[in-house]
Amino acid sequence: MTRLDARDIAILTVLSRQGRITKTALAEQVGLSPTPCWERLKKLEKAGLIEGYRAEFNLRKIAPHVTVFMTAELADHTAASFRAFEKAIGTYDEVVACWALGGGFDYILQIIASDIEAYQNLVDQMLEARIGLARYFTYVVTKSVKGSGPPPFDLLLSD
Repeated sequence: MTRLDARDIAILTVLSRQGRITKTALAEQVGLSPTPCWERLKKLEKAGLIEGYRAEFNLRKIAPHVTVFMTAELADHTAASFRAFEKAIGTYDEVVACWALGGGFDYILQIIASDIEAYQNLVDQMLEARIGLARYFTYVVTKSVKGSGPPPFDLLLSD
């Protein structure tokens, strides 16, 4: 793990909320001059702490869709089965996130499809592709209460 000081944490915190901030404004907000701030930012990127920058969208205003969380249980619990499933999941564009779980289910997938029928077609494709899916449960999102926000750096990094 990379050791971070208060300035590094401040940079990460600001970027997590304002990814499009200018370098000058970032330096201002964290109390550094632009050159040292830029050097720290490059160091954080090079260390792999910042993996990228992206935009967040209000998908409701762009296209009709349904968001579904699907828990998945694999038929076999071998390392090869897990690798094969994970590789296959990467080929489905509708699967926007997937996490391996410890406990009752093996994975939870976040899926965005145009409608429930498109979601079910995706599941049918997965089953026909024999990617190891034994059982699945579907949870349709009815409303977003809190989206994915920035990490709580202050709580994670407190000594």
